Amino acid sequence: MDSGPEVPPVVVVMGVAGSGKSTVGALLAQRLALPFLEGDDLHPAANRAKMAAGRPLDDEDRRPWLLALAEWIREATVSRRGGVMACSALKYEYRDEFRRAGANVWFLHLALDVATAERRVAGRSAHFMPARLEESQFAALEPLRPDEPGLTVNAAGTPQSIVEEVTKSLPQTR
Repeated sequence: MDSGPEVPPVVVVMGVAGSGKSTVGALLAQRLALPFLEGDDLHPAANRAKMAAGRPLDDEDRRPWLLALAEWIREATVSRRGGVMACSALKYEYRDEFRRAGANVWFLHLALDVATAERRVAGRSAHFMPARLEESQFAALEPLRPDEPGLTVNAAGTPQSIVEEVTKSLPQTR
């Protein structure tokens, strides 16, 4: 695939539940004039039911979901439309799958402490992810490695300040 500068970025806004992926992702997509995908929308019903019952997903559960997200990245790259996607992307191997799917994939890791994440998730009323699964998310989380294109920011900041920081750091927007 051509990865020249004319290919818009695909920004994956990643982190544990409660880190603000959806809010920051939607604002960033608006700022960059790119399509936005809420990755949770592609979870199969069985995954949602399992999480709602308080059982964490394993890699086998996540596989069809990750493949659907990778396909969205592939289409965003081939069509040269780019995009912003909110997705936990907790493990390096998941992010590697996304990097193989398209050119100019860049990660924004919204880092947050356990207590803040649990408080935020507990305060949500219409979401399938219960706060008691937060520990499993932190256990699976592999922070961005130095060789991965992206940025780690403190998710305790306001969504607007995070978007400002990201637009200054994203190579295609400098």
